[in-house]
Amino acid sequence: MKVFLVKPYNISDHIQPSLGLGYLANSIKKDHDVKIVDCIKEKLDIDGLREFVKKDPPDVIGFQFYTYDFSFIKSAVRMIKENFPDITTVAGGPHPSSCGLEIINQIKEIDFLFQGEAEKGFPDLLNVLSNQSGQPLAGKSNDFSKICGLVWRKDVCQPVCNPPSFSENIDSLGFPAWDLIHPETYPEAQHGAFFKNFPIAPIITTRGCPFSCTFCAAYRTTGKKMRMRSAKNVVDEIELLYTKFGIREIHIVDDNFTLNKNHAKSILKELKERGLKISWAVPNGIRLGTLDTELLELMKETGCYLVSVGVESGSDRILKLMKKSLTVDVIRREIKFIKSFGFEMAGFFIVGFPGETEDDISKTISFAKELPLVRANFFTFLPLPGTEAYAGLEKSGELSNVDWEKFLFTSAPYVPKDLTRKGLKRLQRKAFLSFFMRPNIVIKNILAIKSFRHFKFLLRRALNWLG
Repeated sequence: MKVFLVKPYNISDHIQPSLGLGYLANSIKKDHDVKIVDCIKEKLDIDGLREFVKKDPPDVIGFQFYTYDFSFIKSAVRMIKENFPDITTVAGGPHPSSCGLEIINQIKEIDFLFQGEAEKGFPDLLNVLSNQSGQPLAGKSNDFSKICGLVWRKDVCQPVCNPPSFSENIDSLGFPAWDLIHPETYPEAQHGAFFKNFPIAPIITTRGCPFSCTFCAAYRTTGKKMRMRSAKNVVDEIELLYTKFGIREIHIVDDNFTLNKNHAKSILKELKERGLKISWAVPNGIRLGTLDTELLELMKETGCYLVSVGVESGSDRILKLMKKSLTVDVIRREIKFIKSFGFEMAGFFIVGFPGETEDDISKTISFAKELPLVRANFFTFLPLPGTEAYAGLEKSGELSNVDWEKFLFTSAPYVPKDLTRKGLKRLQRKAFLSFFMRPNIVIKNILAIKSFRHFKFLLRRALNWLG
């Protein structure tokens, strides 16, 4: 079958390869004709996607689906069914993994959804569809019932969720289909904003998260159990990216790269042995309290230059509500320890968490400036479906105040009871400006700009966040 895998268009200021679609493409490319379509990189809005599909219509089109993609995907699948009624529409990712039944009832034009990891279920779905060519999509229900993670309609009024499956041996999944992604063609608008070398490619070395932070739903997609790739498998991928695609910097975007110290050390020792001339960073952040001297020394020796950490708040009360299992004093101590090895450091913060007050946010701003960070990002809280925080807001009736059409970190879609949206955006702007407008921080970040094109991406990013 001919398959398009689509990363939806949005105004994101991050333009980076989709590892999820890359792994999915690898799982089917031996048996099917697959193409990855990055609508952000290619600037394909609904009209652009329609013209793209019109040139060479596929049999199946699959969408990566985050919560903020809801409006685009709803319009896109409607456009697909109106113009290309024979195309089967599929979606998967974090949002369907949290509320698949709700989505399949809300968006009638979606034929199938996947919850959790889809590298096993999606090939099975394509095989069933290939064998049932010309039959109704709700045809042989016994075939669909065996596909792990599939959300489908047994009949018009009866959607079904099959249990998801999480691969124990993630080495067996192979590498993302880098030959379909072409990471060397991506611009300087990567996840971490700044970089040391270019071009850049992201990788993951683990899946799963055992923690219970109330604002995060990552476990819905990859499960609670942490699974690890072997050191050889990881470094083989890095070497492939280096030799075949000219990649000179790696971004490890795991949720928990350093949680298992021995795992992280084994990868870095293998990387050191191969002697690849690369730089690397962890722009997705690592968990504080998971590092020791040996690991930090190995990180430094193998080219790591930036360590990002999830601080989230400068208020112990809010950290407790978030179930971070950290305190301000512990955060301060751990960051000082990491910084002593000479790394640049960046911190992530959340403003507008349920129950937060202006005083709590002021503590966060002050704390961010106190820490030895070169960069900080202040996200407005997103009530992500599937999180404990979402369930609490649903119970209290506060979800009715959420602006789902502007579900971005820059837009303050949710506002705590004691604040206004205008007031929360004012505090977010204050956080950014008071952190970055200090002379030493201004100079450090200006010196880190690599080119005029890089400067333009950074300017666009700043305007998006301050708007």
